[in-house]
Amino acid sequence: MLPSHAFIIAGRVIRQFARDRRTMALLVIVPLVVMTLIGLSFPEEGVLDYIAPALLATLALFFSFLLTGVSFLRERSQGTMERLMVSPSSRLDIVFGYLFGFFVFALTQTLIIVLFTIYVLEVNYYGDLWQIFIFQIVVIAGAVNLGIFLSTFARNEFQMVQFIPLIIIPQIFLSGVIWPVEQMPNYLQWLSAALPLTYAVDGLRDIMLAGKSLLDVSFELVVLVGFAAITSILAAITMRRGAGG
Repeated sequence: MLPSHAFIIAGRVIRQFARDRRTMALLVIVPLVVMTLIGLSFPEEGVLDYIAPALLATLALFFSFLLTGVSFLRERSQGTMERLMVSPSSRLDIVFGYLFGFFVFALTQTLIIVLFTIYVLEVNYYGDLWQIFIFQIVVIAGAVNLGIFLSTFARNEFQMVQFIPLIIIPQIFLSGVIWPVEQMPNYLQWLSAALPLTYAVDGLRDIMLAGKSLLDVSFELVVLVGFAAITSILAAITMRRGAGG
C-alpha cells in the first residue's frame, strides 16, 4: 500500500506546476526545440534511426533530473519542506508524493519527445510503441528519484545545476551513447556497468533497433527499477527541511 499522504502531496505539486503558465509552456517548447535541432543535425537517412534510442534515454534522464532537482530545491527554499517535515506525513509520504507529482510532468516531456521523434522526425523502429513508453517510464522514475536525492545536497539552484556535469554528462560519455562501451578500456567498462544510463540505452536499443520485447530486456528493467528504489530510499534518509540544511 502506498503512503497515505503521498497523493495529497502529489496533488499539491501538480496544481502548483499547472498554475505556472511559463513553466508549462517551457515543458512543451524546450523538448520540441531540442528534438527539432537534433533532427536537422542528422539529415542523412538511417543515422537518426540508430542514435534515436540513446537520445531518448539520455533526454529522459536529463530533463527529468533537471526538472525534479530544481523544483524540489525550490520547495525547500520556500519552506514547504519544513512544514511537511513537522506534519503527520512520513518521509516516505513526502518522497512518494513528490515522485508522483514531478513524474507527471517528466512523463509529459518524455511523451512529447518520443512522439515527436517517431511521427515528426519519422524515425524507424521495430519494437512496440507501448513497450517503448513502459521502458521510458522506468527510466523517468529513476531520474526523478535521483533529482530528489541529489537536491538535498544543494543549497541553491546554481549548486543543483552543477550536478549535471558531475552526474549526467559522464554517463553520456560512458554509457555507449557516443562510443561503444566494448571499445573502452576495462576500467571504464566497469564504471559504465554501474551507471543507470547504460542500461537505459541498451534496453531501448534492443527494443527499437532489434524489435525485442520487455521480457527480453528484463535484466535492464530490473537494474533500472532497483536504481529507482535505492535512490528513493536514499532520498528519504537524507531529506532535509530547508535549503540551508
